[in-house]
Formats: sequence, structure tokens, C-alpha cells
Amino acid sequence: MDEKKKSNEEFKPYIPADKITPEFTATSVIMGILLAVIFGAANAYLGLRVGMTVSASIPAAVISMGVIRVIMRKDSVLESNIVQTVGSAGESLAAGAIFTMPVLFLWAKEGVTDKPNLITISLIALCGGVLGVLFMVPLRNALIVKEHGILPYPEGTACAEVLLAGEEGGSSAKSVFFGMGLAALCKFIVDGIKIVPGVVTIPIKALKTEFSTEVYPALLGVGYICGAKISSYMFAGGILGWFVLIPAIVTFGGDTVLYPGADTIQNMYASGGAGAIWSSYLRYIGAGMVAAGGIISLIKSLPLIISTFANAVKGIKGGSGNSAKRTEQDMDMRLVIGGVILIAILIWVLPQIPVSLLGAILIVIFGFFFGAVSSRMVGLVGSSNNPVSGMAIATLLFTTLCLKATGDVGAHGMVGAISIGSIICIIAAMAGDTSQDLKTGFILGSTPKKQQIGELIGALVSAFTIGGVLILLDSAWGFGTKDLAAPQATLMKMIVEGVMNGNLPWSLVFIGIFIAFVIEILGIPVLPVAIGLYLPLELSSTIMIGGIIRFFADKKNKESDAGAGVLFCSGMIAGEGLVGILLAILAVVNVADKMDFSATMNTGTIGGIILLILMMVAVIKVAYSKNKKIVSDKNE
Repeated sequence: MDEKKKSNEEFKPYIPADKITPEFTATSVIMGILLAVIFGAANAYLGLRVGMTVSASIPAAVISMGVIRVIMRKDSVLESNIVQTVGSAGESLAAGAIFTMPVLFLWAKEGVTDKPNLITISLIALCGGVLGVLFMVPLRNALIVKEHGILPYPEGTACAEVLLAGEEGGSSAKSVFFGMGLAALCKFIVDGIKIVPGVVTIPIKALKTEFSTEVYPALLGVGYICGAKISSYMFAGGILGWFVLIPAIVTFGGDTVLYPGADTIQNMYASGGAGAIWSSYLRYIGAGMVAAGGIISLIKSLPLIISTFANAVKGIKGGSGNSAKRTEQDMDMRLVIGGVILIAILIWVLPQIPVSLLGAILIVIFGFFFGAVSSRMVGLVGSSNNPVSGMAIATLLFTTLCLKATGDVGAHGMVGAISIGSIICIIAAMAGDTSQDLKTGFILGSTPKKQQIGELIGALVSAFTIGGVLILLDSAWGFGTKDLAAPQATLMKMIVEGVMNGNLPWSLVFIGIFIAFVIEILGIPVLPVAIGLYLPLELSSTIMIGGIIRFFADKKNKESDAGAGVLFCSGMIAGEGLVGILLAILAVVNVADKMDFSATMNTGTIGGIILLILMMVAVIKVAYSKNKKIVSDKNE
């Protein structure tokens, strides 16, 4: 181990410390801001629909290379790195915000509290985003530098190799933009002019259920990026819910009126089909599974969490903020500590953030703790496996109990708990993204201080972007609806209300918890199965199709991580998300209805199947024909 650490200390970045090249420029910052807005908005839309987001670092890096190297004819890898650093901040802040903040909108519709405004949402998001970056500054030396070669940081290392593979920039960027264009067209056909249905459903009356799949490009993209294994876990959860639990509930329920349903189960099925049973019962079973999965992941990580926190605290003393070497210069630690104290005071005193002094103290303690944990977790297993929602669940449970014990109950206590949970969830997501970006910069030879400033800029821009996006999407479709299920947010709402009011259908929740235990005993990851059960079947079935395509593409091309197929699918996700935002704007200004041709030109189920097949063919063609590797085998 000593020899390994010695070699780590002698690591030579691609750009030497004594070489000065363009890095933090107007071009890189402006491009990064644009990508932060684009990927932040697209990931917010995706996450609110299916409960998961995708990393924006590699697509942002590819786009920046395509512009800086090919269009602008500049050879500056560090500029491209600043672009992806600023750009990826939008995706990570959106991921943290959408897991919790839609709860405030749901409560407003129920009359529990007032509807949140842009200032409230943006300030909560900004506080979480800034704290997530600041907490990573003292941790950089301990986790990124001293443990280089020990913590792989897969996305950060992959992104560095993408940037180093400069000759791939032009053709790879085309894959991203091609995916964006195709997805935008398909989304407009389905949800814009509405001549093709968004869901293809086949009733299966013998089993008292139905099989359905959605006709959306982003879901295919998610399945392809996640791969066959994760997609199959989600699909297994859907099968368990829709072909085991729903038929059992309908068969045995009969004329029973079971809370939270208000009618007999037989009548509910007759009038609303399997979807009505899912909405009234299956969501609570899925909520129990998701909560149990998140807590199980935290318990399994306890030894790692404890050691990470201890090492991080020790590593702060070894910080290199005042080093003369360019590649070791962090933000001034006095500025970092002052910034943390200032943000904590603002959280306490600003009327737009309904958090007490106790809440502000909990945010700093839990935030630094989970920031360190998040960074370590993504360093080992990557951002996709980072249990941010599990951390948020643990925080909400503890915070709600603390607030209830101090007499802060009712609407004020619930809003306070969600606000605290939102900030901590964003801190964890931002800390994970920042550490991946700093790893990329460490390999390339970037100046850490400039990257950290870039992350803060990305957080600032993204905070106000996410506020506008949430308000827009809620105005257009509403959270908790079929169009925007907001699965994690509805789960967080159930948890806070359950602790405060004791009104959860606990029998259903515990069924989900014990199913999670069974799945864990079998050695299967609980969370993806739980998400598949918690979401409608049509989502996981389309994701499964994307996973199957990836499985066969990998067998043919031996692809390791990010090839043309992954970049194309990343573009599809971004394209659908952007058109989704555009359609939301049109819906708010009452223009969307004028484009609706569903009454005269609807192609029905056949049209949906044909469009889905065409999208599958497009993904297969790109994945098979131009699936060049841009990440080396050492990252497998």
C-alpha cells in the first residue's frame, strides 16, 4: 500500500503543473452555462417522469470538444473540461431537487401550504448547491489526490479519457445531436400534435391486469445507458407488481373496501382497470420497498461511511489550498468556512426558507457527513449507484422526528422537514458530481480552484433554472399525475406525513418492506426492483427494451462504457426533455390544444407500435454501425 501511495504522489497529469494553457475563459463558462441549463432542464423532466436521471458529464464533454476543437479550431482540453464541469452541475442539482421539492407543490394543491414561488425554490436549491461544492473543497486532497489509484471515480476517469480522445470529438458530437433531433421529432409527434398515442396497452382479462409500454425515446435511452442488468431488475419489479400483486388484490379483494381505497376493489378495477389498483395500493407497497432499499444500502455502507468520514476529517488538515503549484490550488479555506457559515445563517433567517436554527444546524452536520459519504460512494461505484434518495429518506425520518419532538408539527413542521431534506439531497448530489469533475481535472492537470468556481457558477445558474422548470411543469401537467409521476417526491411526502400524522396504510408499506428483505436475501439489488414496482409498468417495459438492445450491442461490439450508442441515447434523453419543456410552455400559454390532431389523425395502437419500432431500429443502427469505444478497458 505504501508503494501505491508513493506512486500516487508522483502522478503526472496530462497538462503539467508548470504549463499555463487557456482554461477558465469566457467561451468555456458561457458554453458550460448553456449546457447546465439544457441538461438541468432535460434531467428534471426525465427524473419527474421515471424517477431517475443520467450523467451529463460525457455528453457535455463531447459537445464542448465538437465546438471548441472542430468549429472554433482551438486545441484546449482544459477549456473543454471547464465546459463539462459547469454543464454537469445542472444535471446533478436537478437530480437532488426533483427528489424532494415537488412535495411543496403537492401540499399546495391539498391546501396544506401556499404554493412555492420561484424565489423560494431557487434559494433552497442554491443553498444546497453551494454547500455541496464548498464541502468538497477540503475533501479534495483526501479523496481525489491521496487516494488516486484506490478510488477509481469511474465517470470522472471516463470523462477524462473522452476529453483526451480529441480526434473522436467531431464524429462523437454528431451522435449526440442526431439523438437529440430524432427524439425531439418523436416527442413532438406523440405529445405535440398527438397523432400517435404515448402508451400502447394490451388488456389481459384472464389475469385481471394489462401489459403496456410507452412510446418515448428517452425511456429507450435510459434502458440502453443503464444496460440489461439494471433494466431487467426494474422490469422484474414491474412484473411482480402488475402480474402478481395486482391480480392477487383483485382476485382476493372482491367486494372488500380496503383503505386507502374509497370503493370496493372490484368496482375500482371495473371502472379504472389495473391502473386504479396500482394507484390505490401498489404505490404504497412500492414506497415501502424503496424506503427499505435505501436504508439497507446505507446500513451495508456503514463501515465505509464511518471510515470515509474519519479519513475526510483527517484529510482536511492536509489541504493544499495555499500551494504554489497550479494543480494543487484549492479555494481559500477561510472563504470556504465563511461561505458555509453565511449560507447556514441565510437558511435560518431568510423567510423564504422555512427552516429554524435547529434545522440550519442539522443541514450543516448532515450535509457535510453525507457530502463526504456521497463523494466516497461515487468514487467506488459511480454516480448511478449513489444512494442519494436513501440518504434523503434517512434525513427526513430523523429530521421529522426531531421537529415533532420539539413541537414543530403540522404544516410548518412538514414544510420545514422537506426543506431540510431538499437541501441535504442537493448537497449529496452536488458533492458526488463535484468529486467526479475534480477527478477529471486531476487527471488532465486542471486548476482545482478554477473548477470549484466553475461548479459554483453552474450551481447558481441551475438553481434559478430548476425553479422555473418546476413551476412550469407543475402548471402544465401537475406533479403526481400520469404525465409527471414524481415518484421519489411522492414517496418523501408519504414519509413526512406518516411520521407527523400517522396516516400511512402501514400494512401495505410493511408488505413492501418484507418483499425488499426477501429480494436482499436473494442477493438482488433492492432499489431498481423497488422502483420498477413503484412506477407504472409501461415505463419499465420500454426501459427493458433499451436494455436488451444494449445487451446485444455489447456482445457484438465488446463496448465497455461510452460509445456512439451511449452518446446517441444521451442525446435522445436531452432531446425529449427539451421538447417536453417546450410543450409545457405551449400548454401554459394555451397554444398546445391548437396543435392537437388526435381527434382527426390519431393512428391508434398500430401507430404507436410502428413509431416504437422505428426508434428501436435507429438505436440499433447507431449502436451496431458506429459504436466506437471512447473509454479504455481499464475502466471496466
